[in-house]
Amino acid sequence: MAKLTLVIDDDVLTRARIRAQEQGTSVDVLVREYIGSLAGESDAERGLLEFIESAASSEAGSGPDGRHWRRDDLYADRLRSGD
Repeated sequence: MAKLTLVIDDDVLTRARIRAQEQGTSVDVLVREYIGSLAGESDAERGLLEFIESAASSEAGSGPDGRHWRRDDLYADRLRSGD
């Protein structure tokens, strides 16, 4: 993780510290989250991208033609048992 040095007006930093404390966090965390969202990154986004990459590299699948289900096929067991 890289470090970043910022020059911020003292009054702005004081207000930011108060706001961060009200939210139970720190200015460092708020700035990191803001820059991450500005750059288009979020935990949810990263998780989704990791899932997509994992799925794409997986050998699991339904074959080249895919699956073709009919409603009757899906409910055949229920129809036979009378549920």
